[in-house]
Amino acid sequence: MKRSNFLSLNLRDFFKGLVLAVITAVITFAYTALQEGTLFEVAALKKAGLVALAALLAYLIKNLFTNTQGEILTNESKK
Repeated sequence: MKRSNFLSLNLRDFFKGLVLAVITAVITFAYTALQEGTLFEVAALKKAGLVALAALLAYLIKNLFTNTQGEILTNESKK
């Protein structure tokens, strides 16, 4: 699959965003568990989930405003 056009998303964008969200959730959960000295608390899971959701949304928004050449806030070049 190729990169998505400016102001559009494709399935690959969602997959990469989900991978980023999972990695972010794991790191956030591990950091919270180490800082608070507890494991598997609901508050830590909730915090990790919210941070993961924010990472997913940030990644999708970034890709929405990026063209196929990787330029942010630039429309497709006319060749």
